[in-house]
Order: sequence, then C-alpha cells, then structure tokens
Amino acid sequence: MSNMTAPFDRPYYTEDINFALLAEGDAALKAVLDANKGRIDWQDPEALKQVKLCLTNAILARDFSLKLTLPDDRLCPPIPVRWNYIRWIQDLLTSTQSSTTITGLDIGTGASAIYALLAARLGWRMRGSDIDSKSVSFAQRNAQNNRLRILICTTTPADPLIPLDRFPEDELDFVVCNPPFYSSDEDMQSAYADNPIPASAICTGSTNEMIGPGGDVGFATRLIEESLVLRERVRWYTCMLSRLISLHQVIAKLKEAGIVNWAVTNLQAGQKTRRWAVAWSFRDFRPANEVARHGELVLGVLPPATEWTITVAGVKAADVGRKVNELMCALDLRWVWKEGITTGMAATESNVWSRAARRKKKAIEAVGMSVDHDSDGSDEDIALMVKVVCSDGRADVRWMRGLDHVIWESFCGMLKRSLGAR
Repeated sequence: MSNMTAPFDRPYYTEDINFALLAEGDAALKAVLDANKGRIDWQDPEALKQVKLCLTNAILARDFSLKLTLPDDRLCPPIPVRWNYIRWIQDLLTSTQSSTTITGLDIGTGASAIYALLAARLGWRMRGSDIDSKSVSFAQRNAQNNRLRILICTTTPADPLIPLDRFPEDELDFVVCNPPFYSSDEDMQSAYADNPIPASAICTGSTNEMIGPGGDVGFATRLIEESLVLRERVRWYTCMLSRLISLHQVIAKLKEAGIVNWAVTNLQAGQKTRRWAVAWSFRDFRPANEVARHGELVLGVLPPATEWTITVAGVKAADVGRKVNELMCALDLRWVWKEGITTGMAATESNVWSRAARRKKKAIEAVGMSVDHDSDGSDEDIALMVKVVCSDGRADVRWMRGLDHVIWESFCGMLKRSLGAR
C-alpha cells in the first residue's frame, strides 16, 4: 500500500452542501433522503446514525475518492470544515518553506482518522495517535481500506501529545488536532445554550471525544507547553478550537509564552458550523498575510501583518524600482535585484537603516575600512528578510523571515519615507 501521489488540488468549501445534488451521484444517500422525504432531522440521534455516515461518505467519494467505516458510538466527521483545516495547513506550509516530503501527525485521530486521510490524499506522509484502542482499530482499518500507509499508535493520557519517540521521524512539518471541546457535560450544554446560532446537529460521539480536562483551551495549553520543549522539531503546531472566546484565550497564552509567529483562520464552510484554528512556529519563516489572517476574524486575535503596500501615485514601475534599488544598494545589507521584473530580495542581521547605523557606516568608510558584521553570512544571522515588488504607483513589501515585528515595521516605515509616499 502507498499514499496516493496523483496531483490533487481542491479549494476551500465556502457554501453549504446541496444534499439533493450530492444524492444524484450517490445511490445510498439518495435512498436515505427518499426514505426521509428529502429531509434530515439533525436532532434525532437514531436518524443521524443512519444519515451522517452516508452523507459523509457521499462527500468523501465525490471529492476525495475516500470511504469510511465507523462504529455507531464514535464521531462521524462532517467533511467541509475538516478539509478547510487541512487546506489551510497546506497554504501555511507552502507560504513559509518548501519541502519535498511533508510529514504530519494527527493527534487524537479518532475512529475515522479523517485528518490523516485527507492529508494523505495530498500525498503527505501521515502519522496518527489516540488514547482509545477501539478508535485506533477503526482508524487503522480506514487507512488500509483506502490503501493509505498511515502509522497510527495507541497512547495513554499520561503520554506526550506529540510522541515523537513512537515514530521514525525526529522532526515533523506539522501537527493537526481536533481536541475535546468541552471540560464537562455541563460546559457542553452551556455552550449550546449560549450559542446564538443553533447547533446544526446533536453530538453523537463518545465522552472522550467530546470532553477533556479544560476543554479545547486546556488541550491547546498542554500543546503549547510541549511545543516550548520541542520547539523547532515541529515546523507548525496547529489546533482547532470550538469558540471565538477559546481562540482569544489561546492567543493570550501564546503571547504569555513569548511565541511571536502565529497564524489564525476561521474554518466556516457555509452558514452553520463555525470553527477556528490557530498555528504557531518557533521558526522565523512568515506566512503570507492571507494565510496568517485567513477568513473572517476579529482584530484581537490577528498576528502582525506580513504585507505592506507603499503607494507612490503617478510613478511608473521602472522609476519605483530604480528608487528602491538605489536605496537598498546604499544600505549595509544583502540585496538581490531583478531589473526585468522590478523585484528584489533583502536580508539583514540588524536595523542598518537607523541613523546610528548609517553614521557608523559613513565613519568606517571615511577611513577606508569595511564594515564588520561579526557573522559568517549564514541564514542563522537573518533578523529580517523581505521581498519588494515594484509596479506602477506602488511598492509591495512581503515579510519573508524574522521574529521581530518592530524591525519589520521600521523597515517599511523607512522605505515609505524614502519613496516620498504619503
């Protein structure tokens, strides 16, 4: 058995699933809908046992060429939000650092192993873990039935969430997890009562799938604590969250831990279910702005912007580029300029455009000496890397690498002043 390697590119789900249209290509779903006169009672647990798996498999067959086998007492995953989560991770990885082989871990993979299956459909090498032996058994069966080589292990509540010693890899590109959302049955009932948007369906999962110590925030907190030890051994740590307040709380914990490189997304697919996800990294590669701040979000959870547009009205692209190139060449940094496409890449070890830095440079040059950077020019010395793309009336700056948003904002401010932008 091997992972599917055919090119696969499916966009985010943005609309509610049209059940009638879906049923036209799936005989099993059509039979269920016909038996229920085209309606699904999402609040009837017995009806859902029949309908949810049928609906899920219809979507999986149509969009991913996958199929699930599940017991009645385990969660049957709605696909759109789950795919949006994996699709976002794909964008996150693509926009930060290229890699020929992607390896990920699905923490708490569940009986469906849905995140591992969807990720493996992209050709990624997937691992999975779960504390429930029954779920592990079904997860392994689902991987085998779909001819996907996914290594899944059983863990205990006392084991690390990221049991790297159980897998062949010493490092991972990402971890994905859909933790128990609630800390108790009372917490779960309260969440449904307080939600202004009625629940799209009752929950039919097992207790350990729905309830855990501290709910989703408690789980994310534990993951943050582990990440502070593992650090760069995982490129991106990610976690799904059930409520906006949970996202606020987790972002606050990231800041308290001194983690400065994070990204957030709203995973909503259609008008009903709303979920959020957060990702963080100890590496200095910065995701594109549309990835770091993906979907409809509130200001309080947003990471620093990674893109800045400087407007210079009425100036042609060639002239914008010439000014940028002259400025960068005058600074004590690494600069590569491509005249034909008016695009450049700059990397620096420090703020070399400050007044103090420029005075020091002039003083050294006045006595015929070269500037000593006290470095070997390796990637480890980069404090800031940016890409500048010049076009008619504007210069677009993209933050590529760096952990200090102050130096990033200082660079953009300097460039804006130097170009005479308003």
